[in-house]
Amino acid sequence: MPQSAEKVLDHELLFREPEYQQIFASKRAQFENKHSDAKVDEVRDWTKTKEYQEKNFAREALTVNPAKACQPLGAVYVANGFHKTLSFVHGSQGCVAYYRSHFSRHFKEPTSCVSSSMTEDAAVFGGLNNMIDGLANSYNLYKPEMIAVSTTCMAEVIGDDLDAFIKNAKQKGSVPADFDVPFAHTPAFVGSHITGYDNAILGVLKHFWDGKSKTAEPLVRVPNDSINFIGGFDGFVVGNMKEIKRIFDLFEIDYTVLCDPSGAWSTPTDGEFRMYQGGTTKAEVERALHAKATIVFQEYCCEKTTKYLHEKGHEVVVLNAPVGVAGTDQLVMALSRLSGKPVPAQLELERGLLVDAMADSQAHLHGKRFALYGDPDQLIGYTQFLLELGAEPVHVLATNGGEDWADKVKALLAASPYGQNGKVYPKRDLWHLRSLLFTDPVDFVIGNTYGKYLERDTGTPLVRLVFPIFDRHHYHRFPTWGYEGGMRVLVTLLDEFFETLDANTNVPSKTDYSFDIIR
Repeated sequence: MPQSAEKVLDHELLFREPEYQQIFASKRAQFENKHSDAKVDEVRDWTKTKEYQEKNFAREALTVNPAKACQPLGAVYVANGFHKTLSFVHGSQGCVAYYRSHFSRHFKEPTSCVSSSMTEDAAVFGGLNNMIDGLANSYNLYKPEMIAVSTTCMAEVIGDDLDAFIKNAKQKGSVPADFDVPFAHTPAFVGSHITGYDNAILGVLKHFWDGKSKTAEPLVRVPNDSINFIGGFDGFVVGNMKEIKRIFDLFEIDYTVLCDPSGAWSTPTDGEFRMYQGGTTKAEVERALHAKATIVFQEYCCEKTTKYLHEKGHEVVVLNAPVGVAGTDQLVMALSRLSGKPVPAQLELERGLLVDAMADSQAHLHGKRFALYGDPDQLIGYTQFLLELGAEPVHVLATNGGEDWADKVKALLAASPYGQNGKVYPKRDLWHLRSLLFTDPVDFVIGNTYGKYLERDTGTPLVRLVFPIFDRHHYHRFPTWGYEGGMRVLVTLLDEFFETLDANTNVPSKTDYSFDIIR
């Protein structure tokens, strides 16, 4: 065999060795019963045609590779954003393993989350006993200060009532009667991870502000001059939260971040395991009720929460994941208005530096055609920034975006000469996008790790700027929001452009007339 102590091959070379190639050939010949190579090529070529695209877009009962995750993933994200809070998912153990691995693979950090481990008997008789035992084990083993409960498909299909189950568990002594257990119903078969985020953070706010499921007196709001910030579901939270806090600090504003998982997913290696790191404290959640305003960075990720904040008397400033100049200007001007303070000189300087960098590089990105997919708010931010750069967003696709979102993106495209060829695709998936990349090609795709299959199939270079990113490391440590985040996104776009240009011009004496040292 090719492997030995003296010869250790990495995986990408190991399976090219003759022994493995023979195994693969035997498997194909004896077990796969595949069509002929000619037939496979014929069908593959057909899937690249306009005829196939029309059939593809006509499907209604099937989704292929949606650009979204399920609700409980968003709820687990929220739980990790509160101080010494353990995420408890009422459902099957396999589902929770997916949530933990998804975050751990993206952030390269352990993600704590427990399950009520529902199995067949619970699916028939209900999961109350699982809740009673699970809360007791979680409280005693992991010593949290709060347990945030959400649900999976199984619990929702059979109709388990979290409020009643948690109260029953407290009566059984699983946790103390006054222990905080906020909850949210997050059925995975509807909505997406941003819906789960919305439901979960709303559950935390209601728990503390509305009397802890009628076991305490509701808090009475006494308005002050502080400002709250809610970031929404964000795969770049480690870098973005630092940047947002820095901007608030430059204004010298009294503020509260509601849900801050940046510490949980950025811990040092120093010999100490930190199961809980950072996050918004319970005292800060209660204090946040009294804020005069709340800035919500993701409109479509926080629809229910935004409505609730309005009902509580907050002025709510709703943005769409600001990226670049105009998006960050909205945030900065809102902070200036709410605080009554002038824009700090440092931010004016950073704005000018970003504009300068864009002017230096716009010739390379001008007129380049982009397809992009991801969460609704994030795509609005990226689309706006591409238009600022003179690039052309041609296909903008969000599986979890609705018609209201689509209308907003269409208006954004219509307002720019670079958006005239752009089209918006709500509730579509990556198999739809594959058809579009064949019939109406673009220069680059902005997406997540799953877009590498689109890159392989269609030859369209992928720019990784969307959660999750599994096959590259540490992107989450750098901001995408604010002027500094805009600089990072600009460099990321340029790097992919120049890498692609080098790859297309690197054949000596044939294409290397553009294999330049200076650009």
